[in-house]
Amino acid sequence: MKRDVLLLRETEIRRLLDAEAGIAAMERAFAAYSSGRAELPSVIHLDVPEHGGEIHVKAGYLHGGPYYAVKMVSGFASNPAHGLPANDGMVMVFDARSGAVAGILLDNGYITDFRTAAAGAVAVKHLAKEKVRCLAVIGTGGQAHYQAEMAAKVRGFEEVRVWGRNAEKARACSKQIAASGLRASAAESVESAVAGAEVVITVTASREPLVKAEWLGPGTTVVAVGSDGPDKQELEVEVLGRADRVVADSVAQCLRLGEIHHAVERGAIAKENIVELGEITGGGKLGRVSADEVIVCDLTGVGVQDVAAAGLVLERAFAADVGERVVV
Repeated sequence: MKRDVLLLRETEIRRLLDAEAGIAAMERAFAAYSSGRAELPSVIHLDVPEHGGEIHVKAGYLHGGPYYAVKMVSGFASNPAHGLPANDGMVMVFDARSGAVAGILLDNGYITDFRTAAAGAVAVKHLAKEKVRCLAVIGTGGQAHYQAEMAAKVRGFEEVRVWGRNAEKARACSKQIAASGLRASAAESVESAVAGAEVVITVTASREPLVKAEWLGPGTTVVAVGSDGPDKQELEVEVLGRADRVVADSVAQCLRLGEIHHAVERGAIAKENIVELGEITGGGKLGRVSADEVIVCDLTGVGVQDVAAAGLVLERAFAADVGERVVV
């Protein structure tokens, strides 16, 4: 039996997604996951060491939803030197009733960028102080400006400071953020970026800690995004150790990779005290409860985020009659 499969490309996908809807979709997805209303298999991680490549395969299903999705995304850090994008990827969307392919989203990794930044904004929305003067962004890759721009949808920032190992890239990133209407500048060091910032977002591929606990003032919210592998680490374990609360997108996953597993293995925190972000977005637990709390949120990326974003894309594409229908 022949059937139609909707084929969507990056330019169409970008037009179909907006920050407000994406943030709301991530809140629902996290809540579904933490309440047991989602299926989330383990992440497949593949390295291509000869070319410095990292590939992640993630999948998920939200109970009662029309689709499940499988995402493949790659990162090859040396690609820009060869005139190629550092990141690439695609999402396959399937009908949850039959398993039939419903959509092929040739997003070139954009859905990953979008849903990752939306998750960061969810963390800022629920865990940061109401009045935030300064945001520090540690890292200068593509996700750095997405995080700053998406976080600005939930908090007003008077200043954004950007730090990166390459000063020229830090200046370029700060200019890109400034083009979105935020006041941004490049910082000379991690310490100078973090000092006095009420929100710190880390988006690097670092294997060594960059942020120290002694630099964080009362009321700081740290959102760690870059450590999506067991050997990556952006925060020294004392950052989590001094936190009043540690939040995970997935406790089970964060005990294997990300910042939390380093802190648990070193005895800096107890896994029993970790709260999932979905428990907060679902209303089962409170977000920030005092202005002086130091909160760390470890976002390693979960497949339900991809399902939520891909489902939003398909829903809007069908409604707007966007995309190419391929008969298979």
